Amino acid sequence: MKKVEAIIRHFKLDDVKNALSEQGVFGMTVIEVAGYGRQKGHTETYRGTEYAVDFVPKKKIEIVCSDENLQKVIDTILRTAQTGQIGDGKIFVTNLEDSIRIRTGETGQDAI
Repeated sequence: MKKVEAIIRHFKLDDVKNALSEQGVFGMTVIEVAGYGRQKGHTETYRGTEYAVDFVPKKKIEIVCSDENLQKVIDTILRTAQTGQIGDGKIFVTNLEDSIRIRTGETGQDAI
């Protein structure tokens, strides 16, 4: 099993969710996050005064999938979240040792 964590632009969340659903991927966790990378924040003007916004708001999606579905999940996120501009985000993949469904006690693949 793998855990896929994707940091994406907030306005791309619905596109990614819908595209993953079409591919048969239904479970995900979404977290509001803020950070910076090469984009290094931006400036905004409020009532005539410029303010530096160092941390850019993003969405973090966490998906647990089988090894067989990993490439499909990655390709779908890449295709739907990409704008071609700096700040599109990142995808991180980690090995997942186990998963347990609390309601039934199922473990491993059966729990996802």
